[in-house]
Amino acid sequence: MSYGSIPTSSSPSGNRASLEYITRAKERIKAGLGTTRPWREMFNFHSFNLPSTSDAFGRIKKNFAFFLMNYAIIVLLVLFLSLLWHPISLIVFIVMMAVWLFLYFLRDEPLSIFGRVITDRVVLIVLSIITIAVLLFTRATFNILVALLVGVVVVLIHSAVRKTDDLYVDEEATGGLFRPPAGSPSS
Repeated sequence: MSYGSIPTSSSPSGNRASLEYITRAKERIKAGLGTTRPWREMFNFHSFNLPSTSDAFGRIKKNFAFFLMNYAIIVLLVLFLSLLWHPISLIVFIVMMAVWLFLYFLRDEPLSIFGRVITDRVVLIVLSIITIAVLLFTRATFNILVALLVGVVVVLIHSAVRKTDDLYVDEEATGGLFRPPAGSPSS
């Protein structure tokens, strides 16, 4: 008998499987977060100016399509910061963030339910509604509503004052407004 002996290494096959799992998870995180636009590009101060009243809505639409993932992260961060003084709400929020990570941020392929492909925009809207509804049950309603209002205002202000001259949005994101010329390599 040998008491107190603790194996220092696991079996080679178990170790290899766990390393493969960790490697795949890292790749999914990098690929998932890779769909966000560079933060430096988002906050390039040379790209900010006040829009004309007729141009503001077009800027908001184009910036929202281009920086959608970044804007979702900003709103979620504002919501997270507002819940720091509500521990139960914070725990619920962290659980919902795990759901967000797997269903929105870290997916490599489109979400399919009953054979129907669900677009990212629908997933974003449904997850937002579910997150808000679940958090409202934690009795932090005022903080949540104020945080969402602050997040939406920050996103609207940014999307209205950021120029769109240097953004190249694909046709799917803007509904076909920016199509490459026929015969170009990207068509």
